[in-house]
Amino acid sequence: MFLSEQARRSADMNKKWNDKYNQRDLQRLRGLRLMDDDFMSKCFENNIECTELVLHIVLGRDDLKVEKVETQHLIKNLQGRSIILDIYATDHTGKRYNIEIQRADRGAGAKRARYHSSLIDANITEPGDRLENLSETYVIFITERDVMGDALPIYHINRIVEETGKKFQDEAHIIYVNGAYRDKSPLGILMHDFSCTDPNDITYEVLAERVRYFKEDEEGVAAMCKAMEDMRNEAALEKAKKTALNMLMLGKLSYEEIAQCTELSLDEVKALDEKKEA
Repeated sequence: MFLSEQARRSADMNKKWNDKYNQRDLQRLRGLRLMDDDFMSKCFENNIECTELVLHIVLGRDDLKVEKVETQHLIKNLQGRSIILDIYATDHTGKRYNIEIQRADRGAGAKRARYHSSLIDANITEPGDRLENLSETYVIFITERDVMGDALPIYHINRIVEETGKKFQDEAHIIYVNGAYRDKSPLGILMHDFSCTDPNDITYEVLAERVRYFKEDEEGVAAMCKAMEDMRNEAALEKAKKTALNMLMLGKLSYEEIAQCTELSLDEVKALDEKKEA
């Protein structure tokens, strides 16, 4: 049986990539989905169209116009503790949106949602700003499983006055989307698409095109392999720093010996020691 021209090109392309990139990275890339936060962040990076699609469906608002999208957005509190937001978007009215992908239930707890919401508030205000002008915010957790456990497709969390049942109107919204939900509604289809490894199985074309780019286009594959290599290097660096810090705490080795054991530079070891003593 002869291979089709498309299949032949695909086989040639795979051989070329197998020779050029880390095999484990290519294997992992084939299995990635939009439900994997690192891959989703890359697909949504500076991509207004994909972000608008998700917000239109989750919020039921086709009029929403996204003006800015950032992925892996770092924000800090006054004490220096930081979080990295998967997606951070601003619409044409100044409303702010944080979209988080969580595969593990423990990463989508109520206190975490509260913390995200509070840090966003703290980082969009400047000295002298009137609090009445504080932007409306949405923290949206898309979770692989139904973390709320009530078999609903979506959960809206808003403050109310308990005695009257009236809305508190603080304009801080938290939403949980059940990633396991499936039906023929736009949200059910979106959650199906977020779980697909093959772009040909994705219904929403704007998402399919983006996934296809990072899985099948040479530039996209190179970008993803580079991102995975960077994440590996970052993880290795953090592990080395943790090991060096433990060695410094023991106080039995010199800076030079610790640097040699961990492959950190002498300056990096000294900086860790100064930070430990601060």
